[in-house]
Amino acid sequence: MNRMPPLLGADEPAPFEVIEVEAAHAALIVCDHAANRIPAALQDLGVSPADLTTHFAVDIGAGDVARHLSRRLRLPAVLACYSRLVVDCNRALNDSSAFPVFMEHMMVPGNQALDHAARQARAEALYWPYHHGVRAQLMRLAAGGLAPPMIAIHSFTPVFDGQERPWHLGVLWDKDPRLPVPLIDALTGVEGVIVGDNQPYSGKHPHDFTIDHHAEAEGLAHVSLEIRQDLIDTPAGVARWGDLLAEALAPILADRALYDYWTS
Repeated sequence: MNRMPPLLGADEPAPFEVIEVEAAHAALIVCDHAANRIPAALQDLGVSPADLTTHFAVDIGAGDVARHLSRRLRLPAVLACYSRLVVDCNRALNDSSAFPVFMEHMMVPGNQALDHAARQARAEALYWPYHHGVRAQLMRLAAGGLAPPMIAIHSFTPVFDGQERPWHLGVLWDKDPRLPVPLIDALTGVEGVIVGDNQPYSGKHPHDFTIDHHAEAEGLAHVSLEIRQDLIDTPAGVARWGDLLAEALAPILADRALYDYWTS
């Protein structure tokens, strides 16, 4: 059987980036949509340079916040290095949005009529290496006998479908309250900060593949954080909101109960 040529050239970045630190806690930061890069072989998927700078291609500011939190909290991090337009690392591969054909008003020409072989090539080159990288870091952190919590960083648009979104931050979760509930309490105590409890998205939705697959299914404490993109599209914004999150998370991560396996 003929195989497709490798998707990534020898001079292209790896599918994921690992930030290694002398960890203050056995916890992991992940960022599924940290980059807008597209492998050269895919010729930008036919998407315009302008559209590649939008939230359709990348969670604006999320990668920078993940790096900032990694430094401030001294936590390791794993970041995906290619655009969600190629394959969305936060979706199950059988989800129709894993290889998006349309993103709201924008068509993705390079994703039209993808066959199984093309989907598999992207999964093998980008998707599974990222998830194996996340799993490897979790296993390393768990080697000391603790259950490592996971913190996923995303960002959201200030306006969707013509409606303004008032939240500065969203805390997404499902059943395990250990990390999200004290975090919501801490953030709502900050003057002027509007916090969404499972807003503007819900942690109960099956689209949250990374958390569901690596953390919830394994009984690890977890939370997905959504930050409004207009707040973190500059270095100053990243520092401000990254510091706010770090200050809220620091005492929570010091709680030993967070590092036990969850049973509901």
